[in-house]
Amino acid sequence: MELRQLRYFVTVAEELHFGRAAERLLIGQPAVSQQIRRLERELRVDLFDRTPRLVRLTPAGEAFLPAARAVLSAEDAARAVAADLAAGRLGTFRLGTITGLGERLDRILDAFDQHAPGLRVELAALPIKERLAQLADGRLDAAFVRGAVPPDSPELRYLPLWQDELVAAVPGRHPLAERDSLRLADLAELPLRLTERRNHPALVDLVLGGCQQAGFEPIPGPTSSTLQDTLAAIGSGTPMWTVVYGANARIMRIPRVAFVPFASPGLALPTSLAVRRSAGSAPAAATGLDLLLEACRAQLTSDDQDS
Repeated sequence: MELRQLRYFVTVAEELHFGRAAERLLIGQPAVSQQIRRLERELRVDLFDRTPRLVRLTPAGEAFLPAARAVLSAEDAARAVAADLAAGRLGTFRLGTITGLGERLDRILDAFDQHAPGLRVELAALPIKERLAQLADGRLDAAFVRGAVPPDSPELRYLPLWQDELVAAVPGRHPLAERDSLRLADLAELPLRLTERRNHPALVDLVLGGCQQAGFEPIPGPTSSTLQDTLAAIGSGTPMWTVVYGANARIMRIPRVAFVPFASPGLALPTSLAVRRSAGSAPAAATGLDLLLEACRAQLTSDDQDS
């Protein structure tokens, strides 16, 4: 079986016409037909039903098509890696990211620039289900996951990293803004403005569960699609509150909004790094994953020194 035979087969399957397939491939139609016949003899099945008026895939051809496309996709990926290596580049490391990483993400990207300047980091901000799906099928090389994670699967494993603390965001001129820290119960009289649960179930469940443990049901405020909209509304002076990741709050400069930490034990979501069990087979993935884990360990050391 040759790669060109697979390429011819996929093209004919897409066109369902040998002449149009030959035009796409820039070769003669007899050569396409000949190679398809050779492939069928090797596989010992007919891949196409052929009539003078119609070409269509047989059931065997339909079953074989995804596998043929996967082989050609792998060839394209291998060629891209080879081109990067020839040009002195390590390639691309694709990282699924999350909101609220703040300076942590900057330091991680700095680590890539410093230790592997030829490695380009491509960030993908995706919903959790799509993030894990793209990681499992190889479109991502690693992904941050916040909140409770499913048990390790045959495809993925999860490496615990750190706890992302939350702080309260309140109007800058509200009396609560003057506090050094807040208990959740202190916020019981203010409406709570949160994203919809479908956008971030782990965060919403944590905050609402914390309020219930503190002895109150929060007053529901209006929902908004972005954190910027929420903070803008709070900054207008309307009495309400929300939560922000502490790492984000430390780099935000919003004069009309005060970020106040919660008193111990506070609110925090665990962050993990999801990786494929087969991760590290490609040079870019292997180098990028090593750098990412090293940078994450450095974050843990920094957190321990700050505490």
